[in-house]
Amino acid sequence: MGVELESEMTGLDEIEDVNFSDSELVYHVRDALRLVTLGDSNSYNQLIGVIHHTEHLTPDEVALLVTCLKALSGAVSCIDNVHHRSLLTSIFAMSLWNYGPDVMDSIVELVIALAASSGNYVDSCLNMFVNNFIPPGPPYSFLKQPCGVARKDQVLYRVHSALKDIADLVPLAPLKLQDLITERMPNIYAEESLIVIYIENMLRLESGAMGEIIGSMMLIGVVDRLIDLDVQIDWNDILQDDSSKGIFEMELGEMEGTAYDAEKDCDELLIESLGRKSYVELVVAEKLDSLMVLTFEHLKSCNEAGRLIEVFGTLLQSFQKTVLTVYKSKFAQFVMFYACSLDPDNCGVRFANMLADIFMGGQSPLDRMSAIAFLASYLSRAKFVSASIVAIMLKRLVDWCFEYCQIRDGEINPEAHRVFYSGCQAIMYVLCFRMRSIMVDPHLKSLLHLLPIEAILKHPLDPLKVCLPSIVEEFLRQAKAAHLFTISENFVFDDLLESEFSRAFGGMERLDMFFPFDPYLLKKSDRFIQPNFIYWSMVRTTYDDDDDDEEDSCDEDVDEICLRGNGLDIEDGGASSSCEELEFDIDEFDYALNKMSITPKNSLNYRFGGELQRPMQMPSRIRPSTSPESL
Repeated sequence: MGVELESEMTGLDEIEDVNFSDSELVYHVRDALRLVTLGDSNSYNQLIGVIHHTEHLTPDEVALLVTCLKALSGAVSCIDNVHHRSLLTSIFAMSLWNYGPDVMDSIVELVIALAASSGNYVDSCLNMFVNNFIPPGPPYSFLKQPCGVARKDQVLYRVHSALKDIADLVPLAPLKLQDLITERMPNIYAEESLIVIYIENMLRLESGAMGEIIGSMMLIGVVDRLIDLDVQIDWNDILQDDSSKGIFEMELGEMEGTAYDAEKDCDELLIESLGRKSYVELVVAEKLDSLMVLTFEHLKSCNEAGRLIEVFGTLLQSFQKTVLTVYKSKFAQFVMFYACSLDPDNCGVRFANMLADIFMGGQSPLDRMSAIAFLASYLSRAKFVSASIVAIMLKRLVDWCFEYCQIRDGEINPEAHRVFYSGCQAIMYVLCFRMRSIMVDPHLKSLLHLLPIEAILKHPLDPLKVCLPSIVEEFLRQAKAAHLFTISENFVFDDLLESEFSRAFGGMERLDMFFPFDPYLLKKSDRFIQPNFIYWSMVRTTYDDDDDDEEDSCDEDVDEICLRGNGLDIEDGGASSSCEELEFDIDEFDYALNKMSITPKNSLNYRFGGELQRPMQMPSRIRPSTSPESL
């Protein structure tokens, strides 16, 4: 069988037609490679000219290119890294995206043969295939072309098959590939489609045949890129608008109806959140959104393939090293949230226990405070976490705080005891969301009543004066309605509720500003989070059913909460108090806002000494979380 060779000589206009059989062509290629070492580069240049010709190939030119590539595959032993450098450069510069299946297969065959022939070519071969992760030119434009998506599937299938073949032939290739992929990852300012397709290839490697060797590093690299994008969305100006704002104002207070309105465009919410920030940050958010979709879909496929638990171990490792300590992560942590939602009984419990372990036994106070903030937010927001698991975790936290109190004396000191206060705040925060769901189960209710919460709250360290006032206020209101413990009539909160102690808690970047699983604001990827997320509007508090007649039943309530600045004075027998000593101004209750904030605007107006005190204000605007790294 013969083919017609149209030899295109570099720098010349003439084309000569020569007929060769396949075996004769291999000999001709070998001869061209040999002659160039002797100073005769005529045939060698013709060969390079054929490889360089890529545009508008006729069927005959395609056949010629395929045959030349196959001939080179049979002659790789004759290729010299010094004398044939221009040929090698031409081969490694070829893009599979420019050719049809026959040429693609011939290129892959040649590059694999080169990798197997000499260790000198392995790095270049791997680099060539990594280059083929993305199409030439703008990826978005290429993929929008007719058959662009089909061509993408054809190319990437061959790229990943070739990488596996090279890994089988060269044992060190996977480790070289791992480093190469990390180095070549597009930066955060690259075009969105370029970043997306590159990350798609990394995730494909994680789940592919080389996953056992390099899969964990691919997944860690993806999470790192998510964080890199996440921290570029800077909302400092919003956080610093008013240091007196409560932690729960991040709920979407300006939205009506439910706490999350699926019809509300998240782009609008991002714009509202960013305020005066630049459009560049919205572009970054869109990139992050697309990558979160890819990552969530990958985790879903891992779960369907029965390998989520294996992958989750890598996610835990990545979380501890990066996400837990990163400054101002707002969205990347939801990778953990979604993974836990896919397997609550295994991954979900494992994540909670890991956070509790770090809090109770970690070395760094900042890591411990961050871990407990993650745990509190997770237990409060994760719909898939059962009330029994929440109760078990609360018991661990309460027991630790109680033991801490047993060996500590002295007065309030937010700096010295910040880990303890963060634990107390976490307990109250979780109970604000989950107290009612625990109370409806007789066994869990009994467990909660047995916990020494009151002993912790009445300790001289006085966590109620240090923790975030909005959390303390809501917790006490629910505790009162649930008869969680008895509080004497001598207990009062004065305007020290927002005191120098609570302001000092956590340092300049206050710990109370950090609850990492705040409502999720990325538009495309939100569909993975929303079904598993608890918004405040979904929460039934312990006082929901008796708000309307609370004032009338004041004399009958044995768990009256009265306000005092010195902390709790709990009496075993309890005491009643008059409505003059404690008055809930429920007429001012703003139900629309209550659906957005854990403590509604003007929800409680406390009176004592005949003077109306300033009510707790919960401004209704989005307030993203921050990490306490800089404390």
